[in-house]
Amino acid sequence: MTTLDNYGDQICDLLVDLNYTHCFFVAGGNIMHILNSASKKFKCIPVIHEVSAGIAAEFFNEANRDSNSRAFALVTAGPGLTNLITAIAGAYLESRELLVIGGQVKTADLKTESLRQNGIQEIDGISLVESVTLRRLRLDKTFEISQVRNLIEIENGVRKGPVFLEFCLDIQAAPKIKKSAISEPSDAPKHDNDFSSFFQNFSSYKRPVLLLGGGVSRSFVSKNRVAFEEIPFPIMTTWNAADRIDSNQQNYMGRPNTWGQRSANVILQQADLIMAVGTRLGLQQTGFNWQGFGPLADIVHVDVDAYELNRANLKTKFKYQCDAHYFLAQFLALDKTDLYEDWIDFSKSVREILPLSESSNVVQGDFWNPYDFVLQLSQILVSSDSIIPSSSGAAETVTMQALQQVDGNTVITNKGLASMGYGLAGAIGVAFKTGKRVIHLEGDGGFAQNLQEIGTVAKNQLPIKTFLFCNSGYASIRMTQKSYFGGSYMGCDAETGLGLPNWEAIFEAYGIGVTTLNPKGGLNDEFLEKFNDLSPRAFLIPIHPEQTYYPKITSKVLDNGQMESNPLHLMTPELAPEVAARVYRYLHI
Repeated sequence: MTTLDNYGDQICDLLVDLNYTHCFFVAGGNIMHILNSASKKFKCIPVIHEVSAGIAAEFFNEANRDSNSRAFALVTAGPGLTNLITAIAGAYLESRELLVIGGQVKTADLKTESLRQNGIQEIDGISLVESVTLRRLRLDKTFEISQVRNLIEIENGVRKGPVFLEFCLDIQAAPKIKKSAISEPSDAPKHDNDFSSFFQNFSSYKRPVLLLGGGVSRSFVSKNRVAFEEIPFPIMTTWNAADRIDSNQQNYMGRPNTWGQRSANVILQQADLIMAVGTRLGLQQTGFNWQGFGPLADIVHVDVDAYELNRANLKTKFKYQCDAHYFLAQFLALDKTDLYEDWIDFSKSVREILPLSESSNVVQGDFWNPYDFVLQLSQILVSSDSIIPSSSGAAETVTMQALQQVDGNTVITNKGLASMGYGLAGAIGVAFKTGKRVIHLEGDGGFAQNLQEIGTVAKNQLPIKTFLFCNSGYASIRMTQKSYFGGSYMGCDAETGLGLPNWEAIFEAYGIGVTTLNPKGGLNDEFLEKFNDLSPRAFLIPIHPEQTYYPKITSKVLDNGQMESNPLHLMTPELAPEVAARVYRYLHI
């Protein structure tokens, strides 16, 4: 048994008990003792920038296919924490687990309320993260281990989110304390929901849709795979649940979203019942025109968070505050007589009529159609692959519209904060978790914001295949400025002052092979050889700077300056009348 030398060792021993195995960190003076303690017990992975430590830990924890091991982020005081706040905010908005241990100055050097700063690099981390953490604590004394454990460990049935421990330097090295009795959290959340009124009326609905959100775990779906396959009506997923259902499953009808698949949006909007389980139904899911979400449907909303259930911009008939798995376990056991043959057949026909790569996207010269690229890439996926489609911009939206996932894939994005620069750090976290191939897609503009982590990939020889959408800047911003301001471009490309590097030179400087993919050559044998090995590699995907990204929900500016958006089913460009007549059977357009 390892001897506990100090309080920092004791806290690390607690983390071992809680299945933490990895630590992503940037070293610093105000975490030197706890870092030394961590080095004895965890695989400690240095990254170049603190934000990457937080993103990598978040994605490591989210990629829980084969292991329950956890990772945490460790950063020093002052800039170490301020650099990390974006990652904390991202995990908070996505309701994901993220433990951050931050350094702080010695207790004797802590400032009084009237001072801005006393200790070197001192800043009040607790106040900074208060609005984006589930729990937080400054360790300015040796708290009982059971108290720290209860702070870190999030009980089943509680909405997840980041936990922040701010560790004063002298307390890290303080003598160990006597362990207190462990207060174990309850494994069985209490539920007092009565679903009987909904279940009794379920058979009255003719066009139901089950919409699964990120609150429905991969393991639950895997354990109940047959039951989900036997549901006789459409199943859809949010982006955060994209990998729960194989895209080829017969009842799977896609990912509806403001930037979603047109066919999924059209089907969802014609349902007479939408069961939204484990999703908060945010504006990206309902559309900014939330009044037009599910215009023909009764909406059942299942979420652990009462505040989400009672938001003003939702119209729901049944609200159930409970764990998604508790609801689904009872729903899957419900006798569902197969009365939905016409509805499922119609939904399949809509999916066939409305392609994932639309002809409205005109490709110029020797450039890729990004939708066609993702569709081709989908054809060579294997079940062990993880797909990380960054977290904002064209690379993310194209991937989430066109990706055809297979059973076993892990797909992770962070769309709530939608911060550029997430993709590579997220891929690093997933690669350390799975040890398998990670497919990372990102635009060149977003990638440039965190490109220093190429060094982390190279140093650890991680099996990350980076596909860089090279469109010379910020494609989404460029498209917005073109649509709403007549092409009055600002800060979106080289012509408007944006400086991007020579990507071949950058990757080669880190010793990572780089290949430019020619659309005429496609994903040929030479590509497959490089794609299928386990070495890190970058593939540059040339995309025209003026490439369009359709379909999308558009808005118009009203005379009063307000924006008015279309409902989900009316994406731009409009469907031809003869196509609309075939797919809008239950809607009067």
